[in-house]
Amino acid sequence: QVQLVASGGGLVQPGGSLRLSCVASGFTFSIYTMSWYRQAPGKERELVARITGGGRTLTYADSVKGRFTISRDNDKNTVYLQMNSLKLEDTAVYYCSALLKWGQGIQVTVSS
Repeated sequence: QVQLVASGGGLVQPGGSLRLSCVASGFTFSIYTMSWYRQAPGKERELVARITGGGRTLTYADSVKGRFTISRDNDKNTVYLQMNSLKLEDTAVYYCSALLKWGQGIQVTVSS
């Protein structure tokens, strides 16, 4: 079955960086689009970034363009989210997603 295991969250100051990773198993990773979503307290879950199987097409929420980068390593069945210039409003639980499945949420807190 599909399994998605995320890691890399934590507490960071505004302007700092974090890299999230999500290791996938149970499906042919290299042919499927992978996505990162987030959900802040009191808000709906929203798409942060998406990458197609071959990595050619990247999609970003307007709020993270120029600051976040999604990438993938198909040899390692892993998708990454590099988050730079973090802002207070990036605080949320982040989820990786594929094939309508979700990984466990991982907390990212941006605070001074």
